[in-house]
Amino acid sequence: MPRFDPALYSFHVETPDSESYRRLRAVSGLSPKSEEAARRGLPNTLHAVIARFEGRTVAMGRVVGDGGAFFQIVDMAVEPAHQGQGIGKAIFAALVDWLRETAPDSARVSLTAGGDARHLYAQFGFEPVMPEAIGMALMIRRG
Repeated sequence: MPRFDPALYSFHVETPDSESYRRLRAVSGLSPKSEEAARRGLPNTLHAVIARFEGRTVAMGRVVGDGGAFFQIVDMAVEPAHQGQGIGKAIFAALVDWLRETAPDSARVSLTAGGDARHLYAQFGFEPVMPEAIGMALMIRRG
């Protein structure tokens, strides 16, 4: 796997703006989010890391949760043109490092792994929870 050139990318501890957030979710294959959902949700980010290429946000990852007992890693997204270089892995590592430094003893960190992403997450100690538990979701759709 080719590695990203650190001279071309900059990493920032920063919540993505709504436009970048919505664009990155769409182009990376994650479910789209409405402007209202982004406007309400993004300010509740506990920690986020973005990557920029030529000033444009091309990758992101966020941690949400209650800040004590439960944390969830969400919105891991890299623009297709920048995938396969380790950018997502670098962002994920930064999120996990923050969690290991910040989350209290007994905190639960969860995520939803789509496709082959589970292989990346396993490198950081994440394990499937089945058969003891199964992830479930309800998507709210209006209109």
